[in-house]
Formats: sequence, C-alpha cells, structure tokens
Amino acid sequence: MSELLKFTELIGNLIWGWPMIVLLLGTHVFLTIRLKFPQRKIFKAIRLSVKKDKDSSGDISQFGALTTSLAATIGTGNIIGVATAISLGGPGAVLWCWLTGVFGIATKYGEGLLAIKYREKTENGTILGGPMYALEKGLGCKWLAVLFCVFAAVAAFGIGNTVQANAISENITLVMEPILSPHYTRLICGFVTAALVGAVIIGGVKNIARWCTALVPFMALFYVMGCIYILVVNHAYIPMALRLIVESAFSAEAVGGGAVGTVMMVAARYGIARGLFSNESGMGSAPIVAAAAQTRNPVRQALVSSTGTFWDTVVICAITGLVVTTSILAYPEISQDQGGMLTKEAFGKVPYVGTLILTFGIITFSFSTILGWSYYGERAMEYLFGKRSIMMYRTVFVLAVFVGSIMSLAMVWNLADIFNALMAIPNLISLLLLSGVIARETQHYLWNKNLDDYMEE
Repeated sequence: MSELLKFTELIGNLIWGWPMIVLLLGTHVFLTIRLKFPQRKIFKAIRLSVKKDKDSSGDISQFGALTTSLAATIGTGNIIGVATAISLGGPGAVLWCWLTGVFGIATKYGEGLLAIKYREKTENGTILGGPMYALEKGLGCKWLAVLFCVFAAVAAFGIGNTVQANAISENITLVMEPILSPHYTRLICGFVTAALVGAVIIGGVKNIARWCTALVPFMALFYVMGCIYILVVNHAYIPMALRLIVESAFSAEAVGGGAVGTVMMVAARYGIARGLFSNESGMGSAPIVAAAAQTRNPVRQALVSSTGTFWDTVVICAITGLVVTTSILAYPEISQDQGGMLTKEAFGKVPYVGTLILTFGIITFSFSTILGWSYYGERAMEYLFGKRSIMMYRTVFVLAVFVGSIMSLAMVWNLADIFNALMAIPNLISLLLLSGVIARETQHYLWNKNLDDYMEE
C-alpha cells in the first residue's frame, strides 16, 4: 500500500506538472485574447447573475446555476490549498494564483457558452448539457464524451465526496476531542453528513440549487467578513505583505536548499497550479450545471458562469493568501514550511474568532462541494448509463460520504488529483476546437449588443 501510495503521488505530480499548467493557462490566455477580453464585462456579469430569465427554457435560475457551481468550486482548496501554495512557492504564489483567476474567467465563460449552445431537452423536459454534449454534438467525438463522463464520475467520488466528508469529520473531531473520542465523533459525523446530503440530493438539481442558493452566499460572506476582521487585526502588516507578494512573485533570486530554478519559477508553478485546481476553470465541471440555467441566449449564461471564477479565486483565494501572509509577518513563530497547517496557525493566532472562522469555513465549504459534485457525477452517470442509473448512483454517493468520514484518504487525494486532470483534457479539446463557435456567439450577442435577444431553440 505504501508503494502504491507513492506511485499515485508520483503520477499526480507528473499530471499536474508543467505540461498541464501550460495547457490550462495557455487556454486561459488564448481564449482571453480571441474573445477580446470578456473580463471587461465582469461587473455586468455580476448584475446579470442576480436577474431571472423566467421566460427562457431551463430547470433552474441563472443564480441557482451559479451558486451550485460555486458550491462545488469553493472548497478546501480556497483555504488549505492557498496555504499549501504559499508554503511550497512562497508569498509570490498568491499573485500567480490571482492572475490565474483573472485569465481563467475567459475559460469559464467559454465553458458556460458551449453548455447552453449544445444542451438538449429530454422527453420529460429535463435539460442536459456539459462538455460531453459539446464533444458529441459540436465535434462529433462521442468517444471523448464518454471518456470525460467516466473521469467525471470517478472524480465526483474523490475530490467531490470522500475527501470533503473527511475534512468535515476531521475538523469536528478536533473541536469535540475533549468531550468525545475521535472514533465516535467520526461515526456520528459520517452518519449526520450522509443523511443531510441524501436529504438534499434526492430532490434533484432543483433542490440542490435551492440549498446552494441559500448556503453559498451566507458561507462565503461569513468567511470573507472573518478574513477582513483578521486583516484589520493585522492591518499594520498589509503594505509589507503586498510588497512581499509582488517582489517574490517576480524575483530572479535562485532558490536555496537544492531546489531548481528561481523564486519566481517556484512561486509561479505552485500559485498557478493551486489557482487552476481551486477555480476549476477548464476542468469541465461547472458547465454541467450551467446547462440547466434559464437563460435567453448562450452568452448571458456564459457571463454569469464567468463570475464563479471571479468570486472563487480573484476574491476568496486572494483574501485568504493575504490573511496567511500578514499572519506570517505578524507572528514570527509561524513557519512558512508548515504546509496545510499554515492556515490553521495563521487563523489560530486571532483570539476567539480565528479558529471559529476557519472551522466554519472548512465545514460549510466542504459540505457545499459535496452537493455540487453530486450533480456533476449524476449527470455523467446518466450520460453513460441512462436515467435508470440515477437512483443507484445517489445511494452509492451517500454511502461514500459516510465511508469518507471515517477513513484515511491519502490515496484518494492522489487519485482525485489524477482524475481531475484527466477530466480537463477532453474539455480543453472542446474549448480549443470550438473556440470559433464561442467567438462568433460572443461577437453577435456581446460585442454587437444583442445580449437581450433570444436564441433559437
């Protein structure tokens, strides 16, 4: 098992190495340029996200689709992942993570557009879409669509289920340890979390969207306000932290300790990798739920979808990075080399509320991620095996939540990294090869100011 763990870790590191980083970031930059910088319309996109297109076809509102995708995207990567990037790549990783989010807005936009362009309605009126339909209907590559769904279904049980359930039980166990033994705490957490997930997902996408619409804005606002409070406490170190982040992001100084490259190269590698992993732009998950949105044309939903990357990385990851960096400067006893524990140490230095903010953030972010990914996996299974597979999938998914709460997940983390990357490859192929379609739709609806027009169904 130890050797297998090392092997999966090696494969994960290879897949998420420079080739994948170049492919994903290259797609971000390419689409940004070809689509004439849709990032310029981010504030218009935010306004559209809270409006309803009730006269348009779709299963859920645009805001419901956005919050469901945010539920899956905003997770432990925003909290622990940013700290890991700083630990491995230095404070400069925060800037590279932020830049990845800025350019990733264009890719998330393109995914959302294709999701609406190639979605289809079933006999019972349900809307289906996502990269698998873009690959099949747009490119005629059914085999790539099948591969995407296989990878997505497997990934849903990893990063979207067991590892999130484990994060919930682990954090509650730390809080309850003086009162209840870890064994019983994990069992109780597993049962309660599985029951709550089952109660939500049994109602399908409309129920998931309803829960996410209520939960996501609240949890994100609570976490951001908590981070702002910590920054107020550390306010004297904010200018120094910003300067350190920028200087180390572009430093040509050689890395010590036998590492290869410059400080800039190391910061870029880990910052970009964490940013890409966190916001899921290019992974192909978010367009699955974007396809269900009530929207009058593909570009309107594309704009709404793009705000997901803005909130996830440009706002939440950036503010987390600033909290961690100011805390390192404010408290010399905090070591940058603490990896995932760096976030815990940074938040824990703030009396009374620091640990509460972190614990609440991890629990709610993890739970919402489970809800969002349950829908992604469900749609992938339906594409592969038909509607008859949905109830069985939901049952197994809920059982996996319980299992994830009580087991060690080092191997699952490695496999989750691998399948997330494998998901991205077919989706990126569709984005690049259908970029002409994305550009034409964008020119017609956005730049020619036809955003209020209805598309032909």
